[in-house]
Parts: sequence; structure tokens; C-alpha cells
Amino acid sequence: MPATLIDPARLDHPGTLVRREPFSFMIAHGQLPGEASGELETDFPHYGEAGFFPWDPADCGPSVNAVIENLTTPEIASAIGSRLGIENLGSYPTLVTLCRHLNKRHGTIHTDSTSKIATALLYLNAQWPDNSGGCLRFLERVDDIDSLIVPELKPLYGEFAVFRRAENSFHGHLPYEGERRVIQVAWLVSEEAKRRKTRRGRFSRAFKKLFGRLDKKIGAGRDRNASHRD
Repeated sequence: MPATLIDPARLDHPGTLVRREPFSFMIAHGQLPGEASGELETDFPHYGEAGFFPWDPADCGPSVNAVIENLTTPEIASAIGSRLGIENLGSYPTLVTLCRHLNKRHGTIHTDSTSKIATALLYLNAQWPDNSGGCLRFLERVDDIDSLIVPELKPLYGEFAVFRRAENSFHGHLPYEGERRVIQVAWLVSEEAKRRKTRRGRFSRAFKKLFGRLDKKIGAGRDRNASHRD
């Protein structure tokens, strides 16, 4: 297992896409070594609930913890910030959340909250259905899931998407229910924002442990163009 699973030099791959309009984002392929896939699959937390939950190293095996430690280094923040036009991104606190399962209500169009400076998504799924459900879309509009800026991104192993939060940083995906493993890193405006989001994430997980069936039903019939405020 390589000591550095996330290498900033991989962002210079010819296939990396960086855009500044209509908002700043980057899509980079092949950001994880192929030989690490087995260990990362084994070490990913076995959440029974759907949604994103705050990272607890005790939930994860060593390879997943190593990836997260790599993703939250100043070197990665500098590499991302230089491409998205964000100065001193590494000076902001980071919040790491992980998701193993989604319900159909997830993925409605949103911008992310104003407490976020930027968000990175690293996908870890060995395969994906041959359809658009659960595939990340960067969008022109808040009310149209088909207003794609670039082709949608299948959440396959090693795919990496990062964007700078803005009033028009619309993104989302079509409804999907099932396993969709992803590590999310958000750079936040303050430590208070991190504490608040962490508390909310822990409460959400506790609630879903008790009322998982109800959570699965809420919003299951949502409109494909539905949006929400984060």
C-alpha cells in the first residue's frame, strides 16, 4: 500500500478538466491507485443508514483513514485552490463526511451552504449501472437537472470532483437508491461551522438508526428537478 494514496501530481493528468465559468470546478480521473481498491473496499465504513455522516476513524480501516489524511493536507488544499482560484484554501478548517448508501430523496439540486468554501468528492465504486441515476451533474440552473455544463460523472473508483461554492454552484443527481460510496471533504468558513455541521451529522445518523424505514420513504417520489437549500 503506497504511503500517499492521493498524490497532487495526478491532478496534472491530461484528462483533468478545470472550469471557472459559470462557477469554478474541477473533474479529475484516476486519482486513486488501482492496487488500493481491494483494501479501500474492505476498510470503508459499514453504515446501515443512508446519507453522509461525519468521519470517525474508528469506523474505518487504515486505508480509508490514510486517504482522508492525504485529502486534508495543505498540499492537496493548495493544489485545489490554485486550480479553482481560492487563495489559502489550506487555512480553512475541513469537515470530512462519508456516505455508503443513498435513498431516492438524495441528490436534489443545490449549491451547498454559505458556510462552505469548497467541496471535494472522491468516489470509490468499482462499478456502476449503465444509467444516469446517482451520477454527479454540474448544472446551469437550479430547476433543471438536464441543464448540464459538462457530461455527468459516474461515481466510479478514483473519480474526483471539486467545486468552489457560489450562489450558482448548482449540482445534483437523478434519484438513486442503493450503495454509492464517496468521501467528501468540505473546507469551511470557521471552526464553529464545523462544530455545528458535525453535531447535525451525528444527530442525523442517530435519528436514522431509529427511524431508517421512515427516512427511506421521505421524498422517495421526489420530482427529478427538485431542489433544496443545504
